[in-house]
Amino acid sequence: MKLIIIGGGIAGLAAAYYAQKQADTPIQITLLEQADYWGGKLITDRVPFGDDQFVIEGGPDTFVVTKPWGVRLCKELGLGERLQGTNPKTKKTYILKNDRLHELPGGLTMMIPTEFGPMIRTGLLSWPAKARMGFDFFMPSAPENGDETLGAFVTRRLGRSAYENLIEPLMSGIYAGDGDRLSLQSTFPYFRDLEMKHGGLVKGALAVRRERAKKARANGKSPNPTTSTRLSASPGSRSIFLTPLTGLAEIVEALVAKLEDAGVNLHLNTHVTNVKRENVKRETWNVTLADGESLAADGLILATPAYVSGALIKNFAPELAGEVAAIKYVSTATVTLAFQDCDLPRPLDGYGYVIPRREGHKALACTWTSTKFPHRAPNGYALVRVFIGRAGQESEISWNEDDLLDIAREELQLTLGITTEPLLKRIFRWEKAMPQYNLGHPERLKRINFALEGFPSLALAGNGYHGIGIPDCIHSGELAVEKVLEIKIPSCSTF
Repeated sequence: MKLIIIGGGIAGLAAAYYAQKQADTPIQITLLEQADYWGGKLITDRVPFGDDQFVIEGGPDTFVVTKPWGVRLCKELGLGERLQGTNPKTKKTYILKNDRLHELPGGLTMMIPTEFGPMIRTGLLSWPAKARMGFDFFMPSAPENGDETLGAFVTRRLGRSAYENLIEPLMSGIYAGDGDRLSLQSTFPYFRDLEMKHGGLVKGALAVRRERAKKARANGKSPNPTTSTRLSASPGSRSIFLTPLTGLAEIVEALVAKLEDAGVNLHLNTHVTNVKRENVKRETWNVTLADGESLAADGLILATPAYVSGALIKNFAPELAGEVAAIKYVSTATVTLAFQDCDLPRPLDGYGYVIPRREGHKALACTWTSTKFPHRAPNGYALVRVFIGRAGQESEISWNEDDLLDIAREELQLTLGITTEPLLKRIFRWEKAMPQYNLGHPERLKRINFALEGFPSLALAGNGYHGIGIPDCIHSGELAVEKVLEIKIPSCSTF
């Protein structure tokens, strides 16, 4: 069997990896990538500095362990012992309000307040806003009437101020989206589950917290509800976020090495211009490249952004292509700067801060990388990363590197008082990088899946459909292989 996978990001690499593992099915696998490197947004710049180095991520810097597919793949690639958690010496995260940093209140479970004291003390919310949050205890559940936006749901349960000053900035740090458009069911479905099962968000979060503490005690562990269950695969770490020692590119490098050893045909700098469905009865495929070459395949996996996949299939599946191409994307950028610790006006005593939409900043968040992961910078030096770009604000940003650098430096000066010239800078621009799971996304996925039933040897993979995180993308590649090869890959074991 000949299998072609288009797209060499983590989803496409994972698909090739799981396909080549099927020893019972002889497969000739070809992986095509338009760029001149593998990994897509998983790109790490390792900058030598004396006897040490700066480790700079261009895209994401961690993955969660609560979705097991990332940890499982790392273990299979021999990277299990190299996974590092976030700095256990500090767990502070800040939210910006009125150009001041306020520490994220303690006692949050799944972003939901579960402790009275921290919420009373926080300066993020006014007294009327705090009182409004308490209404969640007494409000009945809404009837089951379909999906709603994340903003509408949180406003209904906790009030608008709690949404704008607490939930929205945390959500934006994940999706770079507009919560008044994002589908609750596609982003935070457990919010609705808690409401339906327990009668409210706070009641539900408290129940989850008690259950986690109960399990922790049964396992002989400290009943810390925020870190007690299935949180790490690395010895001694209890972080829910993990990353290889010298960056996420380790996963890409290990995958490429494994695929080369397995004889997978790997092609960079290869642009696909057309995909044609040829033998309808037996369903074979013809893939045309920019140089005019044509490749034949029995199975096809499109691990490309949804708008690219839609363009490739529109000639033989216009309705499916229309649904896929309708998924919106947002452009983003990251700007990483290095400084000497002695040049910082204040200590970087946390993981960083997120910025609510209502603050009007062009930056979305700022990660204090050298605090979050001390091994990412030499001793005595700080590494800071500014995220830029969110839904609804893209037109306000000029995306050339000089302007992005100006935005980052302005943000650091305004919020942290940093005026020193950085020792180094790295800028990564990601055009149409973040898919937006807007209201109606679950129904669109149903239509896409229904249409795909008519193409048994075609599958879609990537972050545009069922999850944007690294584990989700890995799993999407795995599921694509299952569909095209008509096999069942053994499910992940829990840990």
